[in-house]
Amino acid sequence: MQARNGRKPIVVVGSINADLVTKVERIPHSGETVLGSDFQIHPGGKGANQAVAVGRLGYPVFMIGKVGSDAFGTQLRASMSGAGVDVSAVDTVEGSSGVALIEVGSEGDNSIVVVPGANARLFPRDIDANIGILREAGIVLVQLEIPLETVAHLAAVCAREHVPLVMDPAPAQKLPPEVLRAVSWFTPNETEATFYIGKGAADPDDYRGQRDALLARGIQAVVLKQGSRGAYLAVRGGVDAFIPAFPVKAIDTTAAGDAFNGAFATGLMLGKSPAESARFASAAAAISTTRPGAQPSMASLEETEELLKRPRPESVADTK
Repeated sequence: MQARNGRKPIVVVGSINADLVTKVERIPHSGETVLGSDFQIHPGGKGANQAVAVGRLGYPVFMIGKVGSDAFGTQLRASMSGAGVDVSAVDTVEGSSGVALIEVGSEGDNSIVVVPGANARLFPRDIDANIGILREAGIVLVQLEIPLETVAHLAAVCAREHVPLVMDPAPAQKLPPEVLRAVSWFTPNETEATFYIGKGAADPDDYRGQRDALLARGIQAVVLKQGSRGAYLAVRGGVDAFIPAFPVKAIDTTAAGDAFNGAFATGLMLGKSPAESARFASAAAAISTTRPGAQPSMASLEETEELLKRPRPESVADTK
């Protein structure tokens, strides 16, 4: 694989799902049938969402993952490709693609069943089969919707090949110490940060306490995603910064975290500093909340740069 236009690509390793969303007046009880008022199918999966976020920003991106031999697999592959994602490393396996069955009640409550499908068949050997792509990557993004053994193997490969690894630790689950030590950027949200800090977790508003607890686990740098409040960035031995969120009228926060991660990696690859990359990511994530859906809401480079030009709160350095 050759770098495109002299730019090393971003490589995303992760899940690819079809989101089947039904709107209902209320979530049915066991054994009960209710009528739905709307049904939509959206391309999703945290891995695919992050790859599309990068592709919409116009940066070269490869997706390593698996889809099923069903109609969803064809649609999911086409959706990523249409957003500028290179899907040559997305394999098709017999059976179902990953699927999320989502019921959304009138009060915003929901019931979700996730069937991993083809995502559960992304094995360590698939990482080795794509070693050429990984070796040429500028940054690798991963999440936790694929088998943990695959994530662990990927972390070891990235450490060996000296390729920065950005991990979105969702859904939160226990990670071996050697995996955490191999992570260049750890990007939990508030709930996930509490999970990984564990017993005696720092107050969600105590950014420095969370920072210290996470860096003590061997992680090199963290970005604490705080939703509408912003993001807190901390580099081991470096200057920390709080990046305020961009004020927008949000209508759907689905995949805003994925938009952030894809844009953060893109910012770093564009030569921005970590703090500048976090501002860039915050802008892209803010734009994504102003539109419905996951992948359809991802921001373009032009939109992101336009939002960055508007007056906004400046980041606050924190050297304590």
